Amino acid sequence: MRIFDPHIHMSSRTTDDYAAMHAAGVRALVEPAFWLGQPRTSVGSFTDYFDALVGWEPFRASQFGIAHHCTIALNPKEANDPRCVPILDSLPRYLEKDGVVAVGEIGYDSMTAEEDTAFAAQLALAITHELPALVHTPHRDKAAGTERSIAVVRESGIAPERVVLDHLNELTVAMAKESGCWLGFSIYPDTKMDEDRMVAILREYGTERVLVNSAADWGKSDPLKTRRTGDAMLAAGFSSGDVDRVLWRNPVEFYGQSGRLSLDGGPAEAEFAGNSILRGARK
Repeated sequence: MRIFDPHIHMSSRTTDDYAAMHAAGVRALVEPAFWLGQPRTSVGSFTDYFDALVGWEPFRASQFGIAHHCTIALNPKEANDPRCVPILDSLPRYLEKDGVVAVGEIGYDSMTAEEDTAFAAQLALAITHELPALVHTPHRDKAAGTERSIAVVRESGIAPERVVLDHLNELTVAMAKESGCWLGFSIYPDTKMDEDRMVAILREYGTERVLVNSAADWGKSDPLKTRRTGDAMLAAGFSSGDVDRVLWRNPVEFYGQSGRLSLDGGPAEAEFAGNSILRGARK
């Protein structure tokens, strides 16, 4: 089983996690820029973090045969903090870097006016820099927040197939699918989605434009939830081809739209070397 985790925060994880992920079949991942867990107090805190996402973390992942990519953005929670908002002016230089395959995470946390402004501005950056967008749907008021996210995406003019609406659940999957956007699901130990619920959604809605991620971070989470979902799919009667589509080909297709996807994770990756695609190409 080959796995591409399309949303995981490896800066919060250990080298043991990298080793376990490789053993489970993970060969590529995307690490979205996100909230530190406590308030950032200056723009410099963001730039140090972004520099690590495009520099140190890809090197760390390569030591375990995993290809690391990232997304860059001002996250929704910190869009409400005046100390953080000036980082928007610095985003363009990061959005041109190799390994940056989307603008994200953007979207809503509390659905404030400040979040509206940052969301729209960063969708415009995605269009300008010809990148896909990773949209964080809020954990509270999920249905209303997803509906509002879809409206903002539509108003921005970005093609829906270049957007993934993440952290979806049973309440929001139908409206997200109807929007034409990609469908993102985070599999967690206690919250969001679990493997069995994910299998039920795949049975009802199919495997097209579905991204399954672990979203593992500094909280209670599990970087092997992608593998556990693949195992649950097989146990439920899905074919190995279905699993490969959800856990590998779909994320390759979505993030491949950036023209910067490279799936050579390091010396251990001879088995997947033929899957390196689209570096330097633009759609």
